[in-house]
Amino acid sequence: MTEISVTRKGQITIPIEIRQKYGIEVGSRVEIVEEEGKIFIRKLPSIFDLAGSGAGKASVEELKRVLDEMRKEDAWEERV
Repeated sequence: MTEISVTRKGQITIPIEIRQKYGIEVGSRVEIVEEEGKIFIRKLPSIFDLAGSGAGKASVEELKRVLDEMRKEDAWEERV
């Protein structure tokens, strides 16, 4: 177990060993999950992790819609 501190702004730093083990790089997205009074950090898959995994499961229009949403989220985060 690795102990980390929370900053005044509520930020934490994921230790390099964990980032390397799970492939968390600059720009990677993670989510905080709360289960039974505990919190977990889970890496979200990138579009590159998913390449080919959904072949034939969505239309081109649906994929374009999802990409547009991701671009909006990225643009919003850059402004904040």
